[in-house]
Amino acid sequence: MTAGFPAESSPGRYNRRMTTNTVCLVVDRLHPGYLGPYGNSWIHTPAFDRLAAESCLFQQYFVDSPLLGSLYRSFWHGLHALCPLAPDTQRQPLAERLGARGIPATLMTDEPEVAQLGHGLGFSEVVTLDAPAEGLGAVDGAAPLAETVEETHLAGCFARLIDWLDTARGPFLLWCHLKGLGGPWDAPLELRRAYAGEDDPPPPESAEVPDRLLPPDYDPDELSGITYAYSGQVSLLDMCLGALCQYLREGPRDRDTLLVVASARGFPLGEHLRVGPCDHALYGELTWAPLLVRLPGAVAGAARSQAMVEPADLWATLFDWHGVVDPTGSPTGRSLLPLVRGEADTLRDRLAVAGWDGERALMTPAWSLRLAGAVELFAWPDDLWQVNNVANRCPDVAQAMGEILSQYEQALQSSQDPYTAALEAVLREGVE
Repeated sequence: MTAGFPAESSPGRYNRRMTTNTVCLVVDRLHPGYLGPYGNSWIHTPAFDRLAAESCLFQQYFVDSPLLGSLYRSFWHGLHALCPLAPDTQRQPLAERLGARGIPATLMTDEPEVAQLGHGLGFSEVVTLDAPAEGLGAVDGAAPLAETVEETHLAGCFARLIDWLDTARGPFLLWCHLKGLGGPWDAPLELRRAYAGEDDPPPPESAEVPDRLLPPDYDPDELSGITYAYSGQVSLLDMCLGALCQYLREGPRDRDTLLVVASARGFPLGEHLRVGPCDHALYGELTWAPLLVRLPGAVAGAARSQAMVEPADLWATLFDWHGVVDPTGSPTGRSLLPLVRGEADTLRDRLAVAGWDGERALMTPAWSLRLAGAVELFAWPDDLWQVNNVANRCPDVAQAMGEILSQYEQALQSSQDPYTAALEAVLREGVE
């Protein structure tokens, strides 16, 4: 963590001196391995690159569930996916609490499930963007590609977002959830063709989002085409993000608006023979996601944090940023602002993820465990994409990780602190 933070520009002083706003942009199904700031070197993402230079980038942000209902309970209620499902009648949701303090919150989304989740939670308005037109102009049942960037579904969503900001009066929270890379891959064909080599087969010409398990003997040319199509969609997103960031930089919002850009979950692209949502297996390509936090005026930019971060931390961060005290607190959520300011290096030493049918995963600074019937253990972060299962070679580590995960879940079910059990040195530092 290298960020400096001038005392005269601290968030606390922003809160005292002027109206503060927040734009929280959640783009679904965005694979961090396809972004320049996260190490990709062959996809052109200048807008993400510049945003990273103006932000604090979180290298280890993991969703606590790939299921939107559980994920948004963390975002808007501060409750980890492993917390009891019974409602807490004393807990005010994020939007309701901010609204009571004079900070109205708006939800904008093209995802019907998220719109439904937001009703009754205190949002001053729920702006429903047009859902992607499935099959419009389809050829042989496949949705078509757009002729221009402006005609794409994603560009239309960003245009609505910018229009809303142009007339908004602060203070406000705008929470915008977009289907993103889980919506139609309708970027113009030339964007995906740009990534295919001369000797490569042409990429597919459909906007259909792939979703399937690959056979062990799958055709690598087919996967390459899917990868090029996804890359073209990332390029489209980068252009749209660039337009939003330019609007914020060049207008009055740059002085008073916190920008958070995150993803709801990743998108498997052949890792572990999965393409698309499939079975929501809790591997890194699904649970690892990008997260960037840009303060007004790009203060504390070009920072990179290795702290382990989870969705409930956004809940705590937004309360902290807007100077609102939530009396109920969060069992796991912690404000990210101390990390952004360079006042702290870490928040926790473990992260747990909950999936379908009891599937669980646990991350520590040195290991990643996946429990889905069989036990899978991976060195972290050396084995970033979890290729080499070492559970049989490190049975003691796998057992210790399983015990920590069980203690973590039991603590949350009992409304207790899940971090009281100390990690053994091997779980923090690995093995030589």
